[in-house]
Amino acid sequence: MVPVPADGDRLLRQAITYGGGWTIVLGTAALLGAAAELLLPAALGLAVDAALGDASSWWPLAACGIVVVIVATDTLATLAGGTGTARTTARLRHRLLRHLLALDPRHAARRPVGDLIGRLVGQAADAGQAGATVVLGLTAVLPSAGSVVALLLLDWRLAVTFGAGLVLLAVLLRAFLTDASAAAGDYLRAQGRIAGRLAEALHGARTIAAAGTVRAEIDRVLAPLPELRTHGTRTWTTLARASARTAAVAPMLQLAIVAVGGWSVTEGRLTPGQLFAAVQYAALGAGLGTVVATLNRLVRTRAGAQRVAAALTEPVRTYGTATLPAGTGRLELCGVTVRADDGRPVLDGIDLRVPAGTTIAIVGPSGSGKSSLAAVAGRLRDPDAGAVLLDGVPLCRLSRTALRDAAGYGFERPVLIGDTIAEVIALGRDPETVATVAGPDRVPREIVTAARAAAIDEFVERLPDGYRTRLDAAPMSGGETQRLGLARALHARRLLILDDATSSVDTATEHRIAGAIAAHADRRTRMIVTHRVATAAAADLVAWLDDGRLRGVGRHRDLWRDPDYRAVFQPPAVPGPAPAGQPVEAVR
Repeated sequence: MVPVPADGDRLLRQAITYGGGWTIVLGTAALLGAAAELLLPAALGLAVDAALGDASSWWPLAACGIVVVIVATDTLATLAGGTGTARTTARLRHRLLRHLLALDPRHAARRPVGDLIGRLVGQAADAGQAGATVVLGLTAVLPSAGSVVALLLLDWRLAVTFGAGLVLLAVLLRAFLTDASAAAGDYLRAQGRIAGRLAEALHGARTIAAAGTVRAEIDRVLAPLPELRTHGTRTWTTLARASARTAAVAPMLQLAIVAVGGWSVTEGRLTPGQLFAAVQYAALGAGLGTVVATLNRLVRTRAGAQRVAAALTEPVRTYGTATLPAGTGRLELCGVTVRADDGRPVLDGIDLRVPAGTTIAIVGPSGSGKSSLAAVAGRLRDPDAGAVLLDGVPLCRLSRTALRDAAGYGFERPVLIGDTIAEVIALGRDPETVATVAGPDRVPREIVTAARAAAIDEFVERLPDGYRTRLDAAPMSGGETQRLGLARALHARRLLILDDATSSVDTATEHRIAGAIAAHADRRTRMIVTHRVATAAAADLVAWLDDGRLRGVGRHRDLWRDPDYRAVFQPPAVPGPAPAGQPVEAVR
């Protein structure tokens, strides 16, 4: 999705308010500081005239007091700006993270993980400077505007000279914002592509090392680097050009003020002290380096806000408010169709009725749509057509709490989330349901029960701190990771969906797990995506998928009569004869 500038500007305006009172403090301090800076040349000029007149005056003391005010307001502005920026960045990151975690998986998968992390960490921090950047940008023009007014009060000739110089500077800098904004946006997009490829490479580091393709992968990750360099060079060249123009015009403007002011002194229109003040005002007003730096910050802040806003425009999954009636997991799929991003049907008009308490195995060749069927059954994704009902209620009408309390998922490669083993297993549970504790380390009894059902309890109890062991201190095999993910899924009260969730465990452990799941007190419905004959044979029903369509539903022993069904469980043929004496297993 192409980011809409209006969305970025709207987010920028919202970010300004996120700083709260600190933004107000920053604005107040910046205004007081700017006023003090404008008063200082006048006070110094009066002090010079008093000194030349050989008369005592309090203007030197007043100048010292103004300097103290400038230092104090600058310190306060630094504190307020930093604190407000931190608050704004934190709020933007929380908002973006909540949005990303609520995305439909289809939309989330369209953006590389590294790119999303870059937006969350880098661009949110850029956008978080919105309040400080806008406030300082507005106050940065006050010295120039105030200097024009001050010079006008001293001598209109000085004001005209200075105003002409400012107009010249404005003409020279007119293209800075446009060029710098485009360059910064292109730079961040190239940076996001590198981050996305790097995240992919780190995730598959073992595969890359095993394949010996490290050098090729480095080249792939860094392929956008020349583009990044081009945009970075363009950004800094634009900034350097603006700074050079400012540096060239500002001294010439001061010299013009000195010349016109000197002429006015000789004509008696100005005193020496007023000439001194005029030169100071010229230096203050022509010092546009701060303005250029602020504009550069504004460019980065706006570019960051646009990239954050682009992620926030992705549609999130919505939930209803309904709860489930009494029941034990009757599942219905009515005309369910799921399409890939290219429009190709992954599931095509699936009609499936699963009685409550039934164990149904989902089988089929690779690419037949098994995982997609499991995903729509528990609303990990919504179908493009049709409806999925649990105990008569469409899943899209259920509240988030009702859905996640009713349905649980076990994956082939689960991602474990939590600081400790106990937190991993408890993920997604209602805190009230895990309040009862057991054991010396006071672990909720439900967590221990789930671990035993998933046959992971013995492994956990051997760890130094048991269920309180930190996840990063518990090295696990693939099978142990699967079983821990399965224990997490067993909170489901009505529908348990296992997508090859025991593919990495041995036969004895799988048998123990299957017995524990089947013995669940409320006889919840179980949907098991599997490639194993034994698992299909043990199920009450089998749904046989082929090319996105439901080819058959029935008991395993009835479907087994079809040779095409038997072929689903046969390993792919390999060239050449099988080694002599190799046993062939056929489980029916």
